[in-house]
Formats: sequence, structure tokens, C-alpha cells
Amino acid sequence: MSKPVVFMFSGQGSQYYQMGREFYLTNPTFRRSMLEADEIFRMITGESVVKQMYDDRRQKSEEFDRLLYTHPAIFMVEYSLSQVLLERGISPNYVLGASLGEYTAGALAGVLDREELIRCLVRQAQILEAYCQKGGMLAVLENQRLYEEEPVLRENSELAAVNFYSHFVISGSLEKLAEIEGYLQGNGTAFQRLPVSFAFHSSLLDPAAAPYTDFLKPMICREPKIGFLSCVTGHRMPAITGTHLWDVVRQPIRFQDAIGYLQRRGEHVYIDLGPTGTLANFTKYNLGGAYFGGRGQKQAGIFSILTPFNNGTENLDRLCGSLGNCNN
Repeated sequence: MSKPVVFMFSGQGSQYYQMGREFYLTNPTFRRSMLEADEIFRMITGESVVKQMYDDRRQKSEEFDRLLYTHPAIFMVEYSLSQVLLERGISPNYVLGASLGEYTAGALAGVLDREELIRCLVRQAQILEAYCQKGGMLAVLENQRLYEEEPVLRENSELAAVNFYSHFVISGSLEKLAEIEGYLQGNGTAFQRLPVSFAFHSSLLDPAAAPYTDFLKPMICREPKIGFLSCVTGHRMPAITGTHLWDVVRQPIRFQDAIGYLQRRGEHVYIDLGPTGTLANFTKYNLGGAYFGGRGQKQAGIFSILTPFNNGTENLDRLCGSLGNCNN
């Protein structure tokens, strides 16, 4: 019996200009899905995400952080890539989204349709930009205990995510994050500022809670058609409500717990459909010896497709070769 397949979707911080362009130029399914979603965005805003993201004047290294564009852009690329995999005969048994990635997971699971979710993303971006002060997020390459034990971190930021045993993310104001960066640098602790303009998963988003949850109240979420794993709860959810779409950006990300939930249920094939392959790397570290071929353990199947280095088609072919059951 083949192993269950998990589609994984990342959120804010994984975006960059030109993401998915290789598929956009060469894969008709990806391109069609992107243009259909872009038309939905155009009907809502009068603008084009595709035009913004694939502007020839923009380099991948440039900061791409305007929420009105990055929110739907991440969703559009992930959803379109999922359509490519479905066409190739690769279907998920589970979907797992981290933060904004739960919107893409919800679309694949049939919780809401694509147009409904794009409208939710656009409205969320508009509300956050109108109601919330700017902030940031900092990835820290250290055990979560550092946050719990070090007052400089604990008193000046909020824990936004725990991704694996030596990787956590904090959110806060720009001023306080700068103070924390000074401490970490002096302490020799590795860190990275994420390319976001708001302090997701923190109380700095609270001014947006009422207007956005009011917008979500009429939403009727359907029962997931496939296993829906949430990084809000760290486990499978048989049903969600509209307000869950607020929780995924406000509550901490429990990615480590979600992978642990799956790991306790046996071996799986993990496929990262995010723009950078970050979740695939996080999963490798969470599985530890199971991935790296520890004694008595089979190597886990963990794959990413998109990266900033334009080798998506090659990665997709490698995935299909490994699974051995892809359509041409």
C-alpha cells in the first residue's frame, strides 16, 4: 500500500517576485489557473497580481511585501501548482497549511471555493493595512527555550511559530525587534528578518479582529473532503468555522505539533507546494532520523517543487519519478 500524501502550503514570508514564473511560462495548467485567479482579483480591485508579480523590471531579491498583492499571490501560486500535481495524478490524502497557507489548504479540501477565499484574502489585506501598525517577524535558529528564558525576547516580542526543535519565530514592533536583533547578534545567535510588513500572529493585529471577523461571519464553511490539518491546533480538524480564517493569522503557528500528529500515525509522503520549499526543510528536521536514514528507519519522502532558482520542472519530474505513478 502506498504512503498517504500530504500537500503542504506556506504563508507570508515565503513570497518573492517572479515566484512560479517557470511554470507560468511553460505549463498551460499553471498559467490557466493563475489567470483565472487573477481575473477574480481584477474584478474585486481593478488591478492584476500577475502584472505585479511578473513585472520584468522586478528582481527576485527585491522586497515584495505589499499585502494587497502578496496575500493573493501566495495563494494563487500554491493553488495553481496543486492543479499541476492533480493533473499529473498526484492527489493528497491530507492538506497542511501554515498561517496563510491554510487558505490554500481550505481550497483544496473544498471548505470554501477559490473565489470566496481570494475575496477573504483581499479583504484581510485591506483591513490589516487600514487598522494595524507596521511590524515585523524574526526567525531565530535556536531552541524555543531561549524565548522562554530570555527577558529581552519575552518582554519585547510574542512567540509566533515553533517550526522544529531549533527554529522559532517571534513578532513585534520594528523598534523592539531591532533591540532583539542587537541582543542576538551580540550573543552569537543566528536569526533572519522575514520579508513581511506586519507582526503576524501577535496582538499587534488585534485592531483588525473585529472588522475582519464581521466580514467572515456570513461565510459558510463546508466539511473538508480530505484530511485538513491545521497549524492553529496542531492536529486534524473535521470541520472549521469562518472565524478560523482569522485564527490562522492571529494565533501562533504549531507546525512542529502538526508534523508530530502525522508522524504518530505512520509514514507519509510530504510535498511542499509553497514558493520556497521552506516547509519541506522544516519537515526534514522534525522527522530527524526518519528522514536522514537513522538506524532501523526508512528514509521519509519529503519533496519541494518551487524554489527561487528556477528548477521547478526538474523537481516535479523528480517527484513523479519517485512516486512512479504520475500521468505525463
